[in-house]
Amino acid sequence: MSESEQRLVIVGCGTMGEAILGGLLRAGRVQPGGVVVTSRREEEARRLQGKHGVTAITDNHAACAQGTVALVALKPQRMGEVLDDDAMREALADKLVISIAAGVRIATLQRWLPRSSVIRAMPNTPCLIGEGMTVLAAGPGVDAQARSYARGIFEAVGRVVELEDKHMDAVTSLNGSGPAFAYVILEAFADGGVMMGLPRAVALQIAAQVLQGSARMVLDTGFHPAALKDQVTTPAGSTIAGLLTMEDGRIRSVLARAIQEATRVAGGLGGLDGK
Repeated sequence: MSESEQRLVIVGCGTMGEAILGGLLRAGRVQPGGVVVTSRREEEARRLQGKHGVTAITDNHAACAQGTVALVALKPQRMGEVLDDDAMREALADKLVISIAAGVRIATLQRWLPRSSVIRAMPNTPCLIGEGMTVLAAGPGVDAQARSYARGIFEAVGRVVELEDKHMDAVTSLNGSGPAFAYVILEAFADGGVMMGLPRAVALQIAAQVLQGSARMVLDTGFHPAALKDQVTTPAGSTIAGLLTMEDGRIRSVLARAIQEATRVAGGLGGLDGK
């Protein structure tokens, strides 16, 4: 089946589901008439339908029966409740199912949906502005066409890479939780600017642009961050003084340990069924 013939269902179209939907519509990868979304609340379904022009309903089974591809955007705790169900197994049989639930492994998805092709995806909140990062892990037997379709969904809202399922807990911590860690760093930079006399709004704007520009330098040049850092660090200058102060606070270890701890917690988010 060609991409133009696919009918996408977004199960649980909350914040992330709506961000992905918006990106797909802006990019022209889907048309409103080719999308069905679900919400637990009638009023939210009406809002989604009015805003995006898609079909929005509260019945997950009915929605999945209408679609050819299902993007499941439920919280990890609700995945088993919705997917481990005979009616859902039938509705999703022989279809592609893409899960964005943290901690719910491919083996678990396959156990719930043995007749479906399954792919795990871990996007992050910058998808809301088209600057997301998504990592995909395809289950055994997922063909190239299905993988390409899944990539296309998330390329509409940012960058995409593919890894094995065994890496997805680390991906959840670095990619999913990473923006929160970056916001703490950004806020701390701004606080330092305020302490030295800058207006709060200006300090925040500068700090945000510094982080954005620095990240783009890494992505666009392909240079290692250490090499780019050395370009800014002149002998006896202010940059090296600040860097040494950061090292006094064990900044590298603290940030790396944050990823380590978040990975440990991510591994349990799917509950017993996710292990």
